[in-house]
Amino acid sequence: MLTDFFTYLDHLQTIITFNGIGFDIPYLKSKCSTYGLCEPFSSHEYLDIYKVVSRLKFLLHLPNLKQKTIEQFLGIGREDTYNGGELIEVYHSYVRSRSPKELHLLKQHNYEDVIDMPNLLPVLSYAKIFEGNFTVASLTANQFTSYEGTTEKELIFTLKNDLSLPAAVSCRYEDFYLTAEGGETRLVVRLFTGELKYFYSDYKNYFYLPKEDMAVPKALGSGVEKGEKVKATASTCYTRKTAIFLPQYAPMMKPAFRGMYKDKKSYFELSEEFVLSKEMQKEYLKHVLGYLRERK
Repeated sequence: MLTDFFTYLDHLQTIITFNGIGFDIPYLKSKCSTYGLCEPFSSHEYLDIYKVVSRLKFLLHLPNLKQKTIEQFLGIGREDTYNGGELIEVYHSYVRSRSPKELHLLKQHNYEDVIDMPNLLPVLSYAKIFEGNFTVASLTANQFTSYEGTTEKELIFTLKNDLSLPAAVSCRYEDFYLTAEGGETRLVVRLFTGELKYFYSDYKNYFYLPKEDMAVPKALGSGVEKGEKVKATASTCYTRKTAIFLPQYAPMMKPAFRGMYKDKKSYFELSEEFVLSKEMQKEYLKHVLGYLRERK
């Protein structure tokens, strides 16, 4: 059976699997070792649907990521009603009894596992969004009243997906709310309006002025009385600015502002250049989407 399978693989470039990298391929390699066969798996490329989908659990909101569960999410029906774990006992029973009914159950399950696998491929379209496979269609501003009763501002990015999505999905994290359906994705970004600080990296070349709550270069602070200035530290070497800011998790847009020196999240000012540049918007969206996928 193994040698016939390897002959079948000879003219194929890519093996599509569902958790095959984690289970099927290691199992087959082990069997090759047992029977002294040369395994051909290193010469193929792989598309493991499970590996891709496992990074989208935060978006799909499924109870688990088993193949049948994803099939149900995509609206794929089955005659087979058993899961793999349940069929272990069916297999052991069949070995003892050779029951045609049990053989049919085993064959039906494995047949549908394979024959339905191409129908799972549309689920990969969700991952493509997070890889940047979209165009920015529009950017609009909105004002709303928060739960606390304060007036807040947000930006709404509308994206045109390169691939249509098979079902509607959504997720929320911190300042971001994402919804996606069909050919469109919307990302709502909550803005910060107020005062933030820009921290200078070369703090040894600055004085901090406590009364003014700001840092100045030593050349400019030479005329300031000694009692009104101190050597700046990394956490006091800043200038302050009041504006409307967008959140980011790496200083990709500069200058980057923060509330406190050690804050991991930074902000950049909402500018006319950003509003008019689809290229800047896409780079920002790729950054945010990448962060959502890694954090969730």
